[in-house]
Order: sequence, then C-alpha cells, then structure tokens
Amino acid sequence: MTPQARVQAAVEIVDEVVASTRDDGPPADAIVTAYFKTRRYAGSKDRRAVRELVFQAVRHASERPANGRSALLAIAPELFDSSPHGPAAPHERERAAEAGLVPAWLQTELSPLVGAQELPALIERAPLDLRANVARATRDAMLAELGGEPTRVSPWGLRLPPDSRITDHPAFATGLVEVQDEGSQLVALACEPASGQRIVDLCAGAGGKALALAAAAPGAEIIACDTNRQRLSRLQPRAARR
Repeated sequence: MTPQARVQAAVEIVDEVVASTRDDGPPADAIVTAYFKTRRYAGSKDRRAVRELVFQAVRHASERPANGRSALLAIAPELFDSSPHGPAAPHERERAAEAGLVPAWLQTELSPLVGAQELPALIERAPLDLRANVARATRDAMLAELGGEPTRVSPWGLRLPPDSRITDHPAFATGLVEVQDEGSQLVALACEPASGQRIVDLCAGAGGKALALAAAAPGAEIIACDTNRQRLSRLQPRAARR
C-alpha cells in the first residue's frame, strides 16, 4: 500500500469509529481488526501503519471529529493529493479536526491533581500493560519470559514497550498473561476479592476486571453483566484461556 492508500484506509476506519461512538458500538481496536479481516491483501507492515494512523488521529482530536477525513487531515494533510487509492484533495471549505488534549465537558471534572504536566501524556502512545494470571503464574516468572518492567503500583502488572506484540506469544495464548492497563488492575485489587465471595461486575464490558478478580480469588463466584451484549461476548474467549 502507498502512504496515500494507508491514509484512505485510516479514513474509512475512523469513519466507523466515529459512528460507533454515537451508537455505543464496538471499540476502535475491534473495528481495526474487523476491517483487515476482509482485506487480506494488506501486509503486516501496512496493517501496523494504518493502525498507528487511526490511533494517532483519535488521540489528536479531543472532541469527536466530524468524520475520518477531518481527523486524518489534521495529521497527514500532505497525503490528501488525489493519488490513486488515496483520499481526494480537500475542498475549499473542508477543515481538519481541531487538536486538543481532553474534551471540554471533561475538563471541569478532572481532579486538581491532573495538571498541565500530565495532560500531554494523553496524546502519546501508551505502553503495553499486562496482568499476570496470579492463579497460575507469578509476575516474576512472566517478567523473566517476556521482559519489560514491573508496573509501579499493581503487584500483578508488567509493562512492555508500546510496539510490543503479545497476542501470538504462548504465554498469552495459554492464559498466563492478559492485556490490562494498570489502572484497571488496581480497581480489581482495591476490591480485595476473596474465595467464597460472590462478586458482581455490573459494567463488565469485555470482562478484564472480572477476569482479574477471578484470578485473584479462584474460589469466588464472579458474575459479569453489561447492557452491551457485543462487548460482553468478548469475555467468553478470554475466559477460555484461563
């Protein structure tokens, strides 16, 4: 794929992401995965490049962009040149999405501890946080196998560089580690789960916290609930790896 073709693919994906945010649809990473399942011609380098464009565009705009074109115009305007398989040149009144760190509605809700030094981190690519499945493995063993470094607070977490690929690793395939940011791990840790308890996760989504609770308290009964069946359906294959 040419650079222009990659941008056009990112435009189409961001269009779906924008629609998904309005309709309570699937998350952006699931949309990217589904997009390339029907486009087998795209090589691994193309898929990584398009994925990075998508998330760069999403991070760049604090408010929801009007569409994929406006989002990508903000980060790659030079590639809107009407090249074959690329996006058409912008028309006279077409505007790029405005840059920002957080949506206006969220600014007044932020803790006073979050200041000018912390906000720029929101537009940087995040590292890859993993949670060791402590029911079956220790964090130290996973660090020895996967590398990285321990997370700062969570005793279950390890952190890898942003471009790390984990889904093909045997430790992931066999359920010894799960992708989960440290903040979500701390939510589960703060619940102090114990064997014999019945714990209800009322907004389980894809079940990351429910799985963390189950790993920390193997004898507990974990009930995962969500109003979005599509998101909750992602829990079953994740739980099967346990």
